[in-house]
Amino acid sequence: MFRIIIFLITNIAVIIVFSLVLYILGISIHTIYNLLLIAIIFGFSGSLISLYMSKYIALQLIDGEIIKKPKNDIEYWLLEIINNQSRILNIKNPELVIYNSSDLNAFTTGATRQSSLLAISTALIKNMNKNEIQAVIAHEMSHITNGDMVTMTLIQGITNTFVIFLSRIAAQLFSSINLDDDNKNSNQNIYFITSVILELIFGILANIVVLWFSRKREFYADAGAAKLVGVNNMITALNKLKINYSKFDIDNTISSFCINGKYSYNFSELFMSHPTLEKRIQALINGTYLN
Repeated sequence: MFRIIIFLITNIAVIIVFSLVLYILGISIHTIYNLLLIAIIFGFSGSLISLYMSKYIALQLIDGEIIKKPKNDIEYWLLEIINNQSRILNIKNPELVIYNSSDLNAFTTGATRQSSLLAISTALIKNMNKNEIQAVIAHEMSHITNGDMVTMTLIQGITNTFVIFLSRIAAQLFSSINLDDDNKNSNQNIYFITSVILELIFGILANIVVLWFSRKREFYADAGAAKLVGVNNMITALNKLKINYSKFDIDNTISSFCINGKYSYNFSELFMSHPTLEKRIQALINGTYLN
């Protein structure tokens, strides 16, 4: 999925750009109704732009190329697995990309279930056996089937709306304190600076909700994969990632897209896009999300 870091960065960037446009054009919002309407439009614009740019940005980040015709046995086999799982899940085959990386990883992205992309690293193909690779593919296919990206877009749109709305209300109150009517330029500058700062602060807090959803979706994707290829195969694949993930590095800008979900232990779990591999394995053993 066109996952979390780039998704969130794009959202924040869009919101800031919209704020700049309003400031440059001198557009002021005088009523709560108008402010809420603007917040909804701008809030969902950011998440929708992130959604529909996801495949393009992913391809640029990994310097990948979509495989339309298999050139060797492994590409033919991968396309066959994708085709079989897509048929079982009743979705259109996602486009396949194999990208060069020393990291064992895979991710999927795309605006809809019928227009998605699945990327697999060369290291994962090299270091995993066929059962493990099928489990990883099934995990990503479950993300597509569950509609995780669209759901995240809706959640992000709602949180963006509240971020814009609350930050503008608070900025309006702050800029009007102890200021004379003659200081309209100063008032406007304070309003703009305060609203941008508050949007960033509230945006970070709102992202806790998005990241919580991201962690939950991993458990359900693991469970969906277990139903397709078997619990033991999914557990084996996660154990392989657990053994290998500390040996490799991946650009932090795309780490949250991926199945292994590496993160820094310096941050609290609230700001992690993926649960730990240990928790995911234990959830499969307990059958927590398999019902």
